[in-house]
Amino acid sequence: MSQPFELPDFYMPYPARLNPHLEEAREHSKAWAREMGMVEGSGIWDEHDLDSHDYALLCAYTHPDCDGPELSLVTDWYVWVFFFDDHFLELFKRTQDRPGGKTYLDRLPAFMPMDLSAGTPEPTNPVEAGLADLWARTVPAMSMEWRRRFALSTEHLLNESLWELSNININRVPNPVEYIEMRRKVGGAPWSAGLVEHAVGAEVPSAVAESRPLRVLKDAFSDGVHLRNDLFSYERETQDEGELSNGVLVLETFFGCSTQQAADSVNDLLTSRLQQFENTALTELPSLFAEKGLAPDECAAVLAYVKGLQDWQSGGHEWHMRSSRYMNGASAGSAPTSFSVRPQGLGTSAVDVKALADLIGAGRVRSFTHVPYQRVGPSQIPEFGMPFTTTLSPHLDACRRNNLEWARKVRLLDPDPGVPGSDVWDEQRLLEIDLPLCSAGIDPDATAEELDLSAGWLTWGTYADDYYPAVFGRSRNLGAARQANERLKLFMPVDGEPVPAATTALERGLADLWERTAAPLGAQARRDFRTAIEAMTESWIWELTNQAQHRIPDPVDYLEMRRSTFGSELTLSLSRISYGRRIPPEIYRSGPMQSLENAAMDYAALMNDVFSYQKEIEFEGEVHNGILVVQSFFDCDYPTALAIVNDLMSSRMSQFQHVAEHELPILYDDFDLGQEARRALDHYVQDFRYWMAGIKIWHEDCRRYREEDILRHTGRGGRSAVPVGRFTGPTGLGTSAARPLATSSRR
Repeated sequence: MSQPFELPDFYMPYPARLNPHLEEAREHSKAWAREMGMVEGSGIWDEHDLDSHDYALLCAYTHPDCDGPELSLVTDWYVWVFFFDDHFLELFKRTQDRPGGKTYLDRLPAFMPMDLSAGTPEPTNPVEAGLADLWARTVPAMSMEWRRRFALSTEHLLNESLWELSNININRVPNPVEYIEMRRKVGGAPWSAGLVEHAVGAEVPSAVAESRPLRVLKDAFSDGVHLRNDLFSYERETQDEGELSNGVLVLETFFGCSTQQAADSVNDLLTSRLQQFENTALTELPSLFAEKGLAPDECAAVLAYVKGLQDWQSGGHEWHMRSSRYMNGASAGSAPTSFSVRPQGLGTSAVDVKALADLIGAGRVRSFTHVPYQRVGPSQIPEFGMPFTTTLSPHLDACRRNNLEWARKVRLLDPDPGVPGSDVWDEQRLLEIDLPLCSAGIDPDATAEELDLSAGWLTWGTYADDYYPAVFGRSRNLGAARQANERLKLFMPVDGEPVPAATTALERGLADLWERTAAPLGAQARRDFRTAIEAMTESWIWELTNQAQHRIPDPVDYLEMRRSTFGSELTLSLSRISYGRRIPPEIYRSGPMQSLENAAMDYAALMNDVFSYQKEIEFEGEVHNGILVVQSFFDCDYPTALAIVNDLMSSRMSQFQHVAEHELPILYDDFDLGQEARRALDHYVQDFRYWMAGIKIWHEDCRRYREEDILRHTGRGGRSAVPVGRFTGPTGLGTSAARPLATSSRR
């Protein structure tokens, strides 16, 4: 039987190396697996299964530099995690027994105590026995902070198996964004990243463990591991296991394309994630080290961790090519597909342009070679799928008057003295943007005071969105931008800290809004709210950094950061404040709730990208727009990219509805919520419906994105001095190979 697709040419810049203690690890892991009951009598594996999978070879490739005992310990962990995967498959996925699966998973955290003296329950199966043994052998060498992080990633790895089981139960294939997020948890690569710290003997300092660069490094590493595994495991998972959570199947379903096209695009995304890893390591870590004042040994620990992740990536690829567990019968770079630009026939192998481009990662060139200020014409607005409606607050007119007075009061409409480029708004501009209209739609039941406050926050955030590129972006003054961000923190006291005198409109506006919003809150609520605002202010630095590099972001990094740049997390935090303690914090941290929130945030942010495309691409020279990101990634034109974005919006809306209708009721039962908490959560979900519908009304009725309004404010000088026409991508040898999905029929 032939394979469902040919493996693509993989981008792999790091050579795989083999640990010399391989045989020691093989011998030890087989004895350990037998001792834990994973081989004879388990009903899952026999000795042949364990030998053919060769997890010791995986670990010897992914951890080439550790000593023998460490390699044996790491190998035992991988034997355990793969056994868990097959054990859960046989007991619960094949039988579709969700209640039994939940009971099984709920017991496992008890075998990972932070304090080993607390002991563990008596194991009842090989998974529990293995986890108890491994935990006791692993954590003594690590800090309490590492233990918490590793236990959390292990719980995610285990618990999100229920998400996979639920999708199989209802025969549901996830959308691409949902899949990437959930795969990180259930796929186990973040868990692998934690073991890398142990294997290289270099724990990531707590001061930077939660920072954006370290988070992106782990996420990009994880996505690379998972997408690679999806390519090799597609045949096994879809044909033998009935699995629906596979990246190739996800893209095949989303785009309605062939399996080969989907596999090639998964490989393109894999390449992009590896290049995101490289860009983050080279451009963001140095400034992070300086900003946090890390000692030389702490910097060395982070770099050892980065090298460990690189070793894992290359070693994991080599193992997949050798393991009998996966589809690897066809070597990379075999016969060309009908969509390839490779010449065919005698003597043409040396002109394999597409293969060469894949192997060296040349696709990244498009991310840096976009020509700014190109004529793209008025933004094309499709028919959005919006199943929700809202009304407008009766306080809208009063809010408009009050918002204008507030902007005058904090001098938002005046340039900051001595700050070039700070004259970003005048009174007419404020009235045309009409942010009170947005507040009136997203919060139709607000009191007059609440509506004024909501409009104030939207006005402040939108003003800052225009201010940072104008003041810091044009001058490429990232240092000044970071300094401005540090000063903004001073105007958000949590425990009564003194507030300095404001020197800019941005500082005055924040100081006023913070005092009115945070004063009634408890200390923890103030901290949470401040964290949400800081996520937005930090995202502005990310945008400026990409702008300075003239780099179109990686698709995954863009979408995840877009939630912050759009201010979604700030809006989310304001909504949570109104529900106080009626909703337990663990509900907000749950997978279904995060899935619901992210789906809504992505829908709204992408809608903004659709409306703002001309404003940002033609008049501002922006690189941060979802349509442009899709154009760059798929090497396609504007209409095709717009169609893809619109399809993605539709899938995110469908996901929001699916979670609200099917997953939240299960969550309510799982947490045994009372009626008050259930009602509060129902209202919270309704607020999201208002939020998305209100944002649509605002985009359609405000005067921020229409061509005639942009021209009035910028003049034709805002356009490129040399019209270059509509962008259709690069030309020349090899460039006709537009990505397959760009030319496939749309659903």
